[in-house]
Amino acid sequence: MAYSVIFCIFAVDMAKDKTMYVCENCGQESAKWIGKCPSCGQWNTFKEIKVPVSASASSPKLGEVRKGLNRGTGIQSSAANTGRVLRLRDISAHDDPRIDMHDDELNRVLGGGLVPGSIVLLGGEPGIGKSTLSLQTMLNLPEKKVLYVSGEESAHQLKMRAERLTSHLPPLASNENFLILCENSLEAIFDHIKEVQPDLIIIDSIQTIATEDVESSAGSIAQVRECASALLRFAKTSGVPVILIGHITKEGTLAGPKILEHIVDTVIQFEGDQHYMYRILRSIKNRFGSTSELGIYEMQQTGLRQVSNPSELLLTEDHDGLSGVAISSAIEGVRPFLVETQALVSSAAYGTPQRSATGFDQRRLNMLLAVLEKRVGFKLMQKDVFLNIAGGLRVTDMAMDLSVIAAVLSSNVDTPIESGWCMAGEVGLSGEVRPVARIEQRISEAEKLGFSHIIIPKYNLSGLNRKKFNIELVPVRKVEEALRALFG
Repeated sequence: MAYSVIFCIFAVDMAKDKTMYVCENCGQESAKWIGKCPSCGQWNTFKEIKVPVSASASSPKLGEVRKGLNRGTGIQSSAANTGRVLRLRDISAHDDPRIDMHDDELNRVLGGGLVPGSIVLLGGEPGIGKSTLSLQTMLNLPEKKVLYVSGEESAHQLKMRAERLTSHLPPLASNENFLILCENSLEAIFDHIKEVQPDLIIIDSIQTIATEDVESSAGSIAQVRECASALLRFAKTSGVPVILIGHITKEGTLAGPKILEHIVDTVIQFEGDQHYMYRILRSIKNRFGSTSELGIYEMQQTGLRQVSNPSELLLTEDHDGLSGVAISSAIEGVRPFLVETQALVSSAAYGTPQRSATGFDQRRLNMLLAVLEKRVGFKLMQKDVFLNIAGGLRVTDMAMDLSVIAAVLSSNVDTPIESGWCMAGEVGLSGEVRPVARIEQRISEAEKLGFSHIIIPKYNLSGLNRKKFNIELVPVRKVEEALRALFG
């Protein structure tokens, strides 16, 4: 009998050092190492981690904290509706109340504001302005008690940044509801949340937070997954929204397991080039709104400034008389704006011609150059072609095709395009100009900025009332017709 007791104690003690393998790309678990992940198909992504027996369940301490938070906030837990079968007609349908962030661009991307009890993941490259956007937005919410949890910066650093962002505003002493906590322990963070009872929480960043339930360093797959799950349970049971700031890998994806993006309600990404002043806030996933919304900011010394009309800023330069410049009426998300396409074509200095594109898909550029050579007859095989979208923006709209071809040809023949001309159209492999979506918005934006001519696909004329536009519409069916209208 004594031997069996000793054996049981030994077995329990050994169970604490459980070893498992987790795919760092998708979070797939395995009891042994596998070369190729059966879930995502990636090679050599399984990493060894040590997980205690209790790691899969929440610690008693975190459970007690969450119960206390529910009692303190007075918000009924959503667990009351779990475990029961409900008829669809018996479920009340109502719009979730939104928290106004006092930022039109951020409200648009979130779908009208921040939903109580939601969890939002904000990602972006280092130095792009994630912390600046979060801190600036929270400082503009004096009516909400905000807890800013920083695992990367000290309180002194945050104070200096806040003073820089509010140098043109009244002193910060009036904002008594903005609280800062520099902590990396998830258990300690929940203790402070219970004491402070905030209305909104910022975690900067999720990769720096660690829980005692997982025996691995902060930022590992198990730590990120467990911390995000605990914060998700807290947000859903307490009704307090949580904003997580996440890191980006060198491939441009959010660091941590892919399950992190599945856990949260909304994933928004901050994009842009650090050498340019413009930043784009793009929604990748949103359970409470559309993912086609787009927010544009301008980075200044005093923080980020909202750009309500990006077309006027992107077209401030005067390029009259310069070749290789074409203006396109593009749409990103649901917002139309005019963007400048720049091209440079020169004789190849080396044996192999170079093809370079900034802000535009490289493969799409190669396809358009092949269309120019095959369908139009311009020989570009021995020419270097460099393409740039002005302003540091990255545009994915297919309607940019026509302006790319026009800019390349303008540079090749060294003939400028007349001022007052813009265009929108997708180019097919046979050289036809295909119709594009939301043609009326594109035409209205060009007319508002003073353009006199716009080239559009002929198929978009169907059902279009031409009388309500003062701008001249030039419909084309093929690329040759568009080039003939531009260069004669």
